[in-house]
Amino acid sequence: MEEQLIQARQLVSRLERLSADSTWARRASGYRASLLKAIDALDRARSCSQSYPVVAQDIEHLRQLIETGYRILDRAAREMIKGRKSLH
Repeated sequence: MEEQLIQARQLVSRLERLSADSTWARRASGYRASLLKAIDALDRARSCSQSYPVVAQDIEHLRQLIETGYRILDRAAREMIKGRKSLH
């Protein structure tokens, strides 16, 4: 779970840096908010495990958010490359 949290935090940072000109920026913003919410929930669960038990569902949800976030980054990068090629 710790590795997934680190990965999720890095992904939040990368999604935040998408250009506002990107058609994927708005979608990235929504996923960034979902990732931050999931990270916060898991951090709370780890710090007080009796009050907020970590369940497999939460970890799976984070995994899915990470996967989707990387897909968004990939598509945004492809869009940037395509845009650069059309300028030349």
